[in-house]
Amino acid sequence: QVQLVESGGGLVQAGGSLRLSCAASGSSFSIYTMGWHRQAPGKQRELVAAIRSDASPTYADSVKGRFTISRDNAKNTVYLQMNGLKPEDTAIYYCSARRYSRNYTNWGQGTQVTVSP
Repeated sequence: QVQLVESGGGLVQAGGSLRLSCAASGSSFSIYTMGWHRQAPGKQRELVAAIRSDASPTYADSVKGRFTISRDNAKNTVYLQMNGLKPEDTAIYYCSARRYSRNYTNWGQGTQVTVSP
């Protein structure tokens, strides 16, 4: 099991950038698939980006070309670099992890990202 703590959210103007970090504690971080999900008010939680243990990334169509997910296994940390932010990116962003399951089983507490017009 891993415990996850996000940081790096905040308020930014449209077109700006933020980098989210997720620090993981526990064992075997490197073998987990890590994800970033987000949930906007009144909407379902959605997977924004994921990175497998081999560091191969996947992205939701809505963020392709703007967001970059990466991981540093030596630091037990996963990052989400968000560029070209839009007001519709406003949401609570959650770090997540899964190991053998198809579903994400470990979640952080979330960090708020607000993009003003």
